[in-house]
Amino acid sequence: MRLSTKGRYAVMAMADLAVHSQNRPVALADIAERQEISLSYLEQLFGRLRKGGLVKSVRGPGGGYMLSRPGADIRISDIILSVDEPIQTTRCSPGTPAGCHNNKGRCLTHDLWEELANQIYLYLSSISLEDVTERRVLGTSGLIQGFESSAAQ
Repeated sequence: MRLSTKGRYAVMAMADLAVHSQNRPVALADIAERQEISLSYLEQLFGRLRKGGLVKSVRGPGGGYMLSRPGADIRISDIILSVDEPIQTTRCSPGTPAGCHNNKGRCLTHDLWEELANQIYLYLSSISLEDVTERRVLGTSGLIQGFESSAAQ
């Protein structure tokens, strides 16, 4: 399963906004520069994030975007779903009983991939934007890299 750039960039931009807002609007051009994301692409994403109720816009000089609520109350899954990125791990259409085979049957591994999607959603729902910005997301990715570099010495 691969998360598209739409979902990844939305999370990156929201984390940047959370870190740099300090209760004042942040210009999308500043986020675009820091995160190396196209400004026009960010404008599209923030339109969806605003529609999803995750950010609010402030017009005029010094305007930009702010979080609509504290980062502790925004889940990573909220961000991804706001930019229309359902977590899909099967070839089947989500929410339909019909499978992806020509006879509308489900493949033998359908339930495996469906449960993977559920676990991914549960994981992303358990992490807040504040968890990300405060670096409280626990994992082993850094440990594995550190272990490999230590073992090589």
